[in-house]
Amino acid sequence: MSEGSVLGQQAKELYKILCQDKWNPYTTGIIIAFLSVVIAAWYTSWGATGAVQNWGDWALYGVGVNESAPGNIFLHSGSIIGIGFIAGAFISACLGGNFAFRIPPRIEMLKAVIAGSLMGIGAILGGGCNVGGFYNALGNLSAHGFAMFFGLIIGAILALKYTYWEMENVSWGQGGAKTFNVPPALQIVLGIGALAALIWGAYAYAGSEEYFWGMGAWQPLGVLGGVLLLAAALGYVFQRGRWCMIQGFREPHMTGDCKMAKAVALSIVLLVIGIAVLKYQGIVSADHYLRGVFGWGGVLGGVIFGFGAVLAGGCGTGALWRVGEGQIKLWIVVPFFGLGAALTSKFIHGPRDIEGIIAWYQAGTPLPFSEGMLGSFTYLPNTWLGWGGSLAVIFGAMAAWWIAVTWNEKTQKGVLEM
Repeated sequence: MSEGSVLGQQAKELYKILCQDKWNPYTTGIIIAFLSVVIAAWYTSWGATGAVQNWGDWALYGVGVNESAPGNIFLHSGSIIGIGFIAGAFISACLGGNFAFRIPPRIEMLKAVIAGSLMGIGAILGGGCNVGGFYNALGNLSAHGFAMFFGLIIGAILALKYTYWEMENVSWGQGGAKTFNVPPALQIVLGIGALAALIWGAYAYAGSEEYFWGMGAWQPLGVLGGVLLLAAALGYVFQRGRWCMIQGFREPHMTGDCKMAKAVALSIVLLVIGIAVLKYQGIVSADHYLRGVFGWGGVLGGVIFGFGAVLAGGCGTGALWRVGEGQIKLWIVVPFFGLGAALTSKFIHGPRDIEGIIAWYQAGTPLPFSEGMLGSFTYLPNTWLGWGGSLAVIFGAMAAWWIAVTWNEKTQKGVLEM
């Protein structure tokens, strides 16, 4: 075999590993933790709710419900994260030959409306979706992550019970599912085109001398170029690993499979280590990603969000990467996720137009959505636990979850019967 043939074979093998194979959930979780630490050090921790809420706020503004315009979609870091995340998932799906327009049965489209709305409501009550309310919450040493963790378990179990009931009692709307495949060669072209657009967008931000409002101060627009690329990398990794956190709460009680739960627990442990270093060194502020929902808000939000996510077939991030691979049900879920979040936030927190937020910061007064009406603001290192105790509690909780789901997989004691 010639040297050229060997190189070609190795290139094909590398392409298969990077773009076509489904990645191991533990490997995926490790990479997600790494990228989460990097994006936090670069600018801010990431999540799905900030994006969809911004899009929902624009929809409300468009129909006259909101009087003031929200933050510009292309200058809002949450929105940029959402756009980049979906784009990264789209690139992964196209390069891996996984993109197709998948139309679900009619009943699933109806459930998508309900599920998305519930996810939006739960995300606001819980301080974020599964990322902001649980994953990055614990990663940033905020106690509200435990509140949503508890609520997500309850919500997933209730949704699973409902799903079993529906399977036995509801026969309407089971038809109508279709799949429209995209030619593999066209998928490659689309994937490369999307990658080129991402790089162009990052360079456009980097080359600008303008500023945008974020993190309580005016920031150079170039920061968003890095946010866009890092979010795209996260979307790519999520889709390649088919990593959906809600599976970690659903599968132990549905099939007994605990791989996703264990992968999420491992990822959180690694994330906590990285973010703790950044916070201890002052690179990331202590109040970053601190939410005042350590209490009934976090638990109830977790229950509602978890229930909706199981009905949707994807959590906050799971919904976004499934949008990127062409699943029409999630194309319905995401807009209603945004509307649910925008309306709930408007009811609880009041308007969040960018001019008002800037004025609050400049006046040095507390933001109206920082009053802790849904629970308390509890930064674990500032409690009697200190730094060591805070890390020990989170590590212990993840170890206990790991042991519990492994025990359940072997004994099937927690698997719900149909």
